[in-house]
Amino acid sequence: MASEKVETVIAGNYVEMEREGAPKSSKSKLSKFFWHGGSVYDAWFSCASNQVAQVLLTLPYSFSQLGMLSGILFQLFYGLMGSWTAYLISVLYVEYRTRKEREKVDFRNHVIQWFEVLDGLLGKHWRNAGLFFNCTFLLFGSVIQLIACASNIYYINDNLDKRTWTYIFGACCATTVFVPSFHNYRIWSFLGLLMTTYTGWYLTVASLLHGQVEGVTHSGPAKMVLYFTGATNILYTFGGHAVTVEIMHAMWKPQKFKLLYLLATLYVLTLTLPSAISVYWAFGDMLLNHSNAFALLPKSGFRDMAVILMLIHQFITFGFACTPLYFVWEKFIGVHETKSVLKRALARLPVVIPIWFLAIIFPFFGPINSTVGSLLVSFTVYIIPALAHMITFAPAAARENAVERPPSFLGGWAGLYSMNVFVVGWVLVVGFGFGGWASTLNFIQQVNTFGLFTKCYQCPPRKA
Repeated sequence: MASEKVETVIAGNYVEMEREGAPKSSKSKLSKFFWHGGSVYDAWFSCASNQVAQVLLTLPYSFSQLGMLSGILFQLFYGLMGSWTAYLISVLYVEYRTRKEREKVDFRNHVIQWFEVLDGLLGKHWRNAGLFFNCTFLLFGSVIQLIACASNIYYINDNLDKRTWTYIFGACCATTVFVPSFHNYRIWSFLGLLMTTYTGWYLTVASLLHGQVEGVTHSGPAKMVLYFTGATNILYTFGGHAVTVEIMHAMWKPQKFKLLYLLATLYVLTLTLPSAISVYWAFGDMLLNHSNAFALLPKSGFRDMAVILMLIHQFITFGFACTPLYFVWEKFIGVHETKSVLKRALARLPVVIPIWFLAIIFPFFGPINSTVGSLLVSFTVYIIPALAHMITFAPAAARENAVERPPSFLGGWAGLYSMNVFVVGWVLVVGFGFGGWASTLNFIQQVNTFGLFTKCYQCPPRKA
């Protein structure tokens, strides 16, 4: 009975919002169909579409560092671990929101974010830690999407170097300032998933049809540095739930999120495993010097289509990563609750400038993923959520009054705490410790080899 009451409270404001802004014409109904998403299906598309973008192209590179068996096992392992911590984040969000709405707090013109959940449940120090790691990760997540745009378009048009393409796509991605919130990514999430699905199966089929290159070798894992660099890229792959709270807040009934991320992950694995296995099987150790899988596949109409679709998808993912940063900035300068889309868009523009600049400084497509994965993703979406969940429900009264209780198959609270302790220990030692050491060394090697501000990272020498 209590859970039903909570559900009514949580869903109430959303229903009210929809009624207040109910469409009056067929035009506004069409706009709602494409523009205003808040269902369980919208959330699933958002999770699945956002979880794997440009990293789909770098996973074969990770397999060349890890070897076939380790690559497969790490994808399965981190996929499940990422789904677990996304579940923890969803539980903490519902707990926070329920407590606040019992205090009659109105969220109709306010988007709840992860750092606010931490603040409301655990205090300002947790808020500050969450704000730092989340914002820094999303900042570099946006940088990575911009780098990927330049890296991919180069395989269609190499008349311009990758740095020039970064300037161009930086300007294009700046238009995401006009998208108000995650409600408005309905059609883009759906299309984005179609795009990654095409690309994943293109990589698989094209590699199998191409066959193994002459003298192909599969020597991975050859070096410990490369091994843990590859592992942290996979940690990064399944750590895309830094926007979980914002996606949940865009749902009409956020408490239904629960297992959505796991279902999204299972679908994503049908794209990442076949493509990474096939490309690594075909090209082997050649991938060690080609972090973008497009670089090794022969030019064709199908490849060009995959490149174009990934470019559009990276534009969408840039918006996904940047929108929470826009919200933080809006709250900081005091324009978050204004209803003027133009005023909010203009206020957001300064957020894009440092992203643009960093993409030009560090254009290391592939290695930057592992560095961000080990130093930022490890804390943002694995360690902090697990610790926060354990501390929030440490008091007996909190466990007794919890809105969401642990799944029975885990063995109650004891089983849940055991899972969280394992996640914290594993990610701290393997992800942050070994992964941070390996990916930082690899990143420094890229800087020493190519230099900062390099015009064309990993570009083949031009023919005379």
